[in-house]
Amino acid sequence: MDYFKQKVQIKHLSFPRFMSGPLDGITDSPFRQLVRDFSSEELLYTEMRHVRSIVTPKGGAMALNFAQFERPLNFQVSANSPDFIEPACERIIQAGVDIIDLNAGCPAKNVVSSCCGSALMANPVMLEKILKEFKRVLPDHIPLTLKIRAGFKTVNAVDIAKLAQDCGVDALAIHPRLQTQKFAGRPDMDIAAEVKRALQIPVLFSGNVVNFKTAKLTYEHTGVDGFLIGRGMWAKPWKLEEMRQHALGNEYKIDSKTMLKVALKHVGLMVQQFGVHGLFRFRKHLPFYVKGHPSASELRARLVRSDSQEDIEKGLQEFLG
Repeated sequence: MDYFKQKVQIKHLSFPRFMSGPLDGITDSPFRQLVRDFSSEELLYTEMRHVRSIVTPKGGAMALNFAQFERPLNFQVSANSPDFIEPACERIIQAGVDIIDLNAGCPAKNVVSSCCGSALMANPVMLEKILKEFKRVLPDHIPLTLKIRAGFKTVNAVDIAKLAQDCGVDALAIHPRLQTQKFAGRPDMDIAAEVKRALQIPVLFSGNVVNFKTAKLTYEHTGVDGFLIGRGMWAKPWKLEEMRQHALGNEYKIDSKTMLKVALKHVGLMVQQFGVHGLFRFRKHLPFYVKGHPSASELRARLVRSDSQEDIEKGLQEFLG
C-alpha cells in the first residue's frame, strides 16, 4: 500500500508514518536509545513534563538529559497557563529537539486536577492563550504539535482541533476517548475521521494501534496521516521497524538472542541514566521481555525483588540465553 511507504509532512519536516508515542515512565531516554538501534528516521516523543519543572535546576536537568542521536525528537510538555512557557522553550530548544508538543489529552487524575492535560479541552479559552504563547516564543524552525482526546467529559474534539489549527499548530494527534474513559473501551474512529476531515494540518492517531493490521484498519476508517504507537512498544523497541517491514509485505521476527541483547542493554542504560533507581524503573519492562515463557512468573517474581544489576542480568541470561 503506497500510503505506508510515504512520509507525513509536519511543517518543513517529514517522518515515516509510524512514530513512538509518549508513555510516562516508559519512553525515557534509555528506551529511546534502544529504539534507535532499530529505527533511525522515525519521530520519537519524550515523556510529558510540565513547563514549570523544566525551568527548575533539578527538573530541567532530569528532563533534558537525553542523547542527540535520539533525534528526531518531539519534546512533550504540559501547561495550565502561559506562565513559564518562554523560559521552558528556551531550555528545550537549547538542549536540541526538533518539535515541541503540548499535551491536552492526558487523563491522569493528578494531571487534570492541576488543570493540565485533557482538562484543557474543557477550557478552550485558556488553551488558546497557551497555544498562542507557544507560537509567539517558538522559532520558525521548531514546529508545534498538540495532542488531544475526544473531549474531557463531553466530545468536542473537532472544535478544539479547529481552534488549534487557527492558533498555528502544525500537526495534531488525537486519542479518541473521553477523559472519563481513560484507556478503557474502543477508541472512537468516527471522531478521529471527523477531525481529519475538518483540518488541513496533519492528524495523527493514538490509541490501540499495536501492529500493522490495526494501523491499516485505522487508516481505512479515518484517513489519518500517521500513528503514535504507545503501549504496543512497551519493551519492544523494535516495534516501529516491525510495523515498517510488515507494511512493506516482509516478515519480521525477533529471536531470543536479540531479545536478550536488547534486555541486557536496557538494564545497563537504565543504571547509567538513573543509578540504582534504574533497576526499579526496569521492573516495568521485565514482564514483557519474559512473557510467554514457561517459567516467566517464577523468574519475574525473583527478579523484581532484586536490587542487583548482576542478578538481573544473570537471570535474563538464564531465561533468554
